[in-house]
Amino acid sequence: MAQADEVETEGVGDEASATLQHPFVRLLGGVRGALESILPPLAFIAVYVGLGGDSTSDLTWALVVAIGLALVFTVWRIIEGKHPARALGSMFIVLVSAYIASRTGSAADFFWPRVLLNAASALAFVVANLIGWPLIGVVLGPLVGTKMRWRKDPDLMRAYKRASWPWAVLNLIRTALLILFIDGNNLWALAASGAFFYGLTVVTIVISWRLIKGALPDDHGGIRHPRIPA
Repeated sequence: MAQADEVETEGVGDEASATLQHPFVRLLGGVRGALESILPPLAFIAVYVGLGGDSTSDLTWALVVAIGLALVFTVWRIIEGKHPARALGSMFIVLVSAYIASRTGSAADFFWPRVLLNAASALAFVVANLIGWPLIGVVLGPLVGTKMRWRKDPDLMRAYKRASWPWAVLNLIRTALLILFIDGNNLWALAASGAFFYGLTVVTIVISWRLIKGALPDDHGGIRHPRIPA
C-alpha cells in the first residue's frame, strides 16, 4: 500500500494512536476543537438540570453559560492569533440553539440545530461523492499540499470516494441519535452526545484512513503524491 504515507501499527490501539498524528486528524481540530464542541452543550444541560430545570430562569441561566463558554473559546483563538473559524462556527451554532430553546422553552430543543447540521453534512458527503467531488479529498488536498490535483489521479479519486462514505454514515448516526434523544427529552444523553460523537469521529478517521490505504496500489506514492496522467 502507499509507502509514503504508511502508518506502522501493532493492534487496533496502536493504529488509532498513530493515525491520530496524521494530517487527516486536523479535521478534528485537536483537543481545543473537541472542547469547543463538547463543553457548551454539556454545561448547558448541567446548569439547567442543576438549577432544577423547571422554570424559565433555569433555562435562561443555562443559555447564558453555554453562550459564555462559546464566547470564551472564540476570544481565546483571536487573542492567540489563530484562525477563529471553528470557534466562530461553534459560537454561531450555540447562538441559534439558544434562540430556538428560548422561543420554545424546551432545553431539548437546544439540540435541533445540531440535528439539521448533521443531516445536511450527511447529504453533502453523498452528493459530493456522486458528482465526483468527494469531500475527504476536497478537505485533505489543501492540507497535504496537493490542492485539487488529486482529481486527475484515478486511484486517489477512488480512494477518497471510499473514504467519504463512512463520514456520511457517521452524520446519519448522529442525526438519528439526536432525534431519538430530543423526542424522549433525554437531557443527559444529549449532554453526553458531544463526547460520544467525538469518539465516533475518531473511529471514522481510522476507518477512512484504512480505506484510503487499501484503495491505493502498492506502487502509489500516497496522498501527498498524486499520479497525474501525461
